Parts: sequence; structure tokens; C-alpha cells
Amino acid sequence: MNTYTTVQGDLWDSIAKKVYGTEAAMDVLMKANPEYLDVAVFGAGVKILLPQFTAQEAERAAVPPWRK
Repeated sequence: MNTYTTVQGDLWDSIAKKVYGTEAAMDVLMKANPEYLDVAVFGAGVKILLPQFTAQEAERAAVPPWRK
């Protein structure tokens, strides 16, 4: 599994956007990194696990839960 090393001020949604191109992947990142769920704003140097996230998953994630 790949990793991402945070920079000061990273947020879950900004990491998802940088890595996967969509904030919708934030949930995937959070599920893969439960030890950091209490972190809202990351400091520099935290290693975040990056699970695979496909284009199909991105499309599904972009749809609000009530429309699925």
C-alpha cells in the first residue's frame, strides 16, 4: 500500500483531493487510517496509508447517500 506524508495544515479532504483528485475519497482515507480519526488538521510528517481508489469508486462516492 502506498503512503502520503502530510505537510503542515493538511486536512482529510485536501489530502484526498491531492492524491485521488476528489474530496469524495476522504471517507476511504479515514477508514484506512483509523488511528488519526481524531485529527482535523495534520502536522508535517504524518504517514497516511493510501488504499486503492478506482474511478468507479470515485463516481459512487460523489453521489450523496440519499441518491444511492
